[in-house]
Amino acid sequence: MPPPKTDLRLSVLDTSPIVQGSTARQALHNTVELARFAEELGYHRYWVPEHHSMRGVASSAPAVLVGRIAAATRRIRVGSGGVLLPHHAPLVVAEQFGTLEALHPGRIDLGLGRAPGGPPHAAAAIRGSRVPDDVPFGERLRELLSYFDPAEGQSVTAVPAVGNAPRVWILGSSAASAELAGSVGLPYAFAHHLNPEGLEAVRVYRDSFQPSPMSPAPQVMISVSVIAADTDERAEWLAGPARLKVFSRKRGNRILLPSPDDAAAYPYTSEDRAEIAARAHSVVVGSPATVRGRLESLVGETGADEVMVTTPVYHHADRLLSYELLAAP
Repeated sequence: MPPPKTDLRLSVLDTSPIVQGSTARQALHNTVELARFAEELGYHRYWVPEHHSMRGVASSAPAVLVGRIAAATRRIRVGSGGVLLPHHAPLVVAEQFGTLEALHPGRIDLGLGRAPGGPPHAAAAIRGSRVPDDVPFGERLRELLSYFDPAEGQSVTAVPAVGNAPRVWILGSSAASAELAGSVGLPYAFAHHLNPEGLEAVRVYRDSFQPSPMSPAPQVMISVSVIAADTDERAEWLAGPARLKVFSRKRGNRILLPSPDDAAAYPYTSEDRAEIAARAHSVVVGSPATVRGRLESLVGETGADEVMVTTPVYHHADRLLSYELLAAP
């Protein structure tokens, strides 16, 4: 394990959340506004995911959204968090992100994942009969990378990708994804916000890392759910909707993110509250000092080079303020 780090390099993971009473259009416009604001605040990169048939998430087409955000900003790195490679032909992904890198040189990241990104029937609709399910992820990955640096005489080329390689990352929340990232010598983004108990994956990544031209040394980022406000009490109030949404999903009832007032009025039983409290550590909630202390502890524990923050709050203004408070010196 490398020595603990005391500085925080901060980035943003934005799902373009569709909250109760809002629309996908508004969510996408909020994303562009937040990206510009994050750049002003000094955040290092801004990633958007690929999700399908999830009514609370507007980010379904990361290549399209990355292009829009990159055009609306000047310096911040922009990328996918991530493209779900099993859904797509590697050639098409290379062409898309090679094009983005050519248009915005030195600013594009290609984060890659293997999750379905939605319910099974949505995944089946995306893949259809065009992309076979039996091709291993590692094989798809190696094919994709070959398009950015083709061998002499390679029969198929992704023309805009040649000489325009984005920074490629592997995303995951398990030891399997960590080992793959290490074995091919790529940076690794661990999804703490999905699996806060799985930090062992970071050690697996470092232990399996093989230097490569793409990454001569291990590089680790952890994505964390964070809700910051002026006080701990205000932050807990803002976290109520996210806690209710997770609680409802565990009960088989998928809801859009409700308002803090609606979340506070929910008739929880004492057993319900105990269940929510047991999962409370999965979201870092509090004043700037409280949140920074928690994040610095995570960085110290993992040796992460960067923390990518996702902030599930109802009001867009509260989300902007959360990122502003976190970035303040």
